Amino acid sequence: MRIGGLDIGTSGCKVVLFDETGIAVQSAYREYDVNRRNGLHEIDAEAVWEAVKTVLKETACEEIGAIAVTSFGETFVMLDENDRPVGPSMLYTDPRGEAECAFLTERLGAESMAYRTGTNPHQMYSLPKIMWIKQNLPQEFCRVKRILLMQDFVVYKLCGIAQIDYSLASRTLCFDIEKKCWDKDILNCAGVDGRLLSTPVPSGTAAGTVQAELAEELGLSKRLCIVTGCHDQIAAMTGAAVFEEEAAMDGTGTVECVPVVMDAVPKNYELYQLGYAAAPHINGKFACYALSYAGGATLKWFRDNFSQMPYDEMDKQVPAGPSGLLILPHFAGAATPYMDINAKAAVIGLTFEHTKFDFYKALMEGTAFEILLNLETLKRFAIAPKELVATGGGARSDVWLQIKADILGLPVTALQGEEIGAAGTAYLAGKTLGLFSGGMAPVKRKTFYPNAENHAQYLKQFETYRKLYSSIKNLNERGQET
Repeated sequence: MRIGGLDIGTSGCKVVLFDETGIAVQSAYREYDVNRRNGLHEIDAEAVWEAVKTVLKETACEEIGAIAVTSFGETFVMLDENDRPVGPSMLYTDPRGEAECAFLTERLGAESMAYRTGTNPHQMYSLPKIMWIKQNLPQEFCRVKRILLMQDFVVYKLCGIAQIDYSLASRTLCFDIEKKCWDKDILNCAGVDGRLLSTPVPSGTAAGTVQAELAEELGLSKRLCIVTGCHDQIAAMTGAAVFEEEAAMDGTGTVECVPVVMDAVPKNYELYQLGYAAAPHINGKFACYALSYAGGATLKWFRDNFSQMPYDEMDKQVPAGPSGLLILPHFAGAATPYMDINAKAAVIGLTFEHTKFDFYKALMEGTAFEILLNLETLKRFAIAPKELVATGGGARSDVWLQIKADILGLPVTALQGEEIGAAGTAYLAGKTLGLFSGGMAPVKRKTFYPNAENHAQYLKQFETYRKLYSSIKNLNERGQET
């Protein structure tokens, strides 16, 4: 039997098939475009669905017993009565929804909403953007019969059942993370009918069998069980076996997320004010998300626009020791602890002596400084992981992982295999069939320990780095005024 994990990412989707022992045996991946033009950040749900069908067809076989679906958060798909998308889907970095978020905050109170939803009100979440569409595109909104996030959109297209897991629902700003249900008061205030949303269920809940016509089109078994997985960060934590409080995961994909495990929902409002969010974990605990909008996207931007070299080739060329540059990697705004969608990137210390490889390394250093900034902030709330487990595309680079260890002063462990999120998702699928009762224990590839000399130099740089945001923010605001 084969078990599948289908991971819907911001820029591409991947399906990985595992055997009954948890070994990956086959995979397929397809990219799709993200539209970042004229200040808008959007994705085409139909393009995502076509990519999903492509990877499923490439890996199709009668032996697949179940496939679970995980996805990135916040972005939603509106469907009409014929299940066709109503317009493009806004990404979490899209600036729309600010006024709508302010309206919710004024009516309900930010602190109250944070304790109920696990997230401080912010325009990055789904609900303010849904409100924006209702307010600004009423003719489109009146055609909407369903509102789904990417996970439940794909599940719905596969089997016709609209259900969403608790962890992904928590990325909407209208889900009560302790009662595990849509918050009627918040939805009523927003003027959004909760019946448009999918039914919340625990992570790993079977939705149904694949639709017969789709099974025939893609070459899948008509008995294939479709399973609602979880938010992609929870999937990666599950695949990496990050379940205890002293461990944290560094998930580097398009964005970089560092979730740490907590026993209960935080009750310190200052934590939420800084943008940190709580989501239900699969084991009854909760994950607290530290987030950077610019993780792997920074290196992809550099590669595509200035280098055109493979990452591993650039890794071989980076200089030893700190680059001497400081890059504030706010290319798509700043996430925790600032939550400033209008923040901009900056480069400090650039001279004619620097090469593109210095700049490339400085980008990696900048993302690591963002993690350090977040970990130093979380210490104020008695959240202090002792080790990071690295997952995602960024975990392939030994150079980047060593930089992170040197800057953070913590061991950073890379796992064997690159399909950690897919493994966590497949684990949830396998459980519905009675498999993987002992879990899918990850195998460590290598642990990177801090170099004491580099760490000392980086800590000196960090004192300057932590001042950059406020300095650049003031300059940006003055520039916008003129």
